[in-house]
Amino acid sequence: MSVPTNPKIEQKQTEVIWKRSRKAKRIELNDHMVKVYVWELPVRIFHWINAFSIIVLMITGVFIGRPFVSASIQEEAYYSFLMGWARYIHFFVAFLFTINLAVRWYWVYKGNEHATSNPFRLSFWKEAFETIKYYLFMKNNKKHYIGHNPLAQLSYWIFIGLGSIIMMLTGYYLLFEPQPESIYGKMFMWVAHLFGGDSYSVRSWHHLVAWGFIIFTVVHVYMAFREDYLQRNGTMSSIFTGYKIERKKEALGEHDEK
Repeated sequence: MSVPTNPKIEQKQTEVIWKRSRKAKRIELNDHMVKVYVWELPVRIFHWINAFSIIVLMITGVFIGRPFVSASIQEEAYYSFLMGWARYIHFFVAFLFTINLAVRWYWVYKGNEHATSNPFRLSFWKEAFETIKYYLFMKNNKKHYIGHNPLAQLSYWIFIGLGSIIMMLTGYYLLFEPQPESIYGKMFMWVAHLFGGDSYSVRSWHHLVAWGFIIFTVVHVYMAFREDYLQRNGTMSSIFTGYKIERKKEALGEHDEK
């Protein structure tokens, strides 16, 4: 059974998202609880492809920068081709990462209210600040969010948004740097000027942001388990099924006072 919505409540819920976003589907379970379709299939597919890509890129990237294994028998490199395979895998997964991100950017505008975000509204920053105070155990007015809270959204804008762009630009520059006369070499030639002017600076940016992704991943996993434990709303299972279990009043937009 679908849950009716209140237009006034819907307007409050869209303060930190794009107003044109579709409302998430809600299924009534009983008089007090509803099941909310928070993460649509494209978002879940993006999440797992992105997680896989980041892990593989981290492992192969660390190996390329500082090889931690070598061939058991010392011989010509072309026999084992270990570094070559690491580079091939790194580049292939980088292309997958890029395509996956492009689809997710499209879904920011196409998806439901929980697939999007609007950092250009003052309310976004006010609510992000209240969320920070909540995590610092300070007096706050943090609201209840069915999807990502504004602080989580901001972290995605920084890492999945800006961070991914930096990684792609610097990565493709390093990939095509040996062929500056090629069409792709010329296409990314300007990147060096943006990130310090030389190959070493570009590589340093690539490494620093990569470690930022590692830190982000660890914090993200911890916060997901924490939210699942505290809220008991199926946060962890929702990235597989798409659904969260919420109180009806919260699903309709009546936020808790905290």
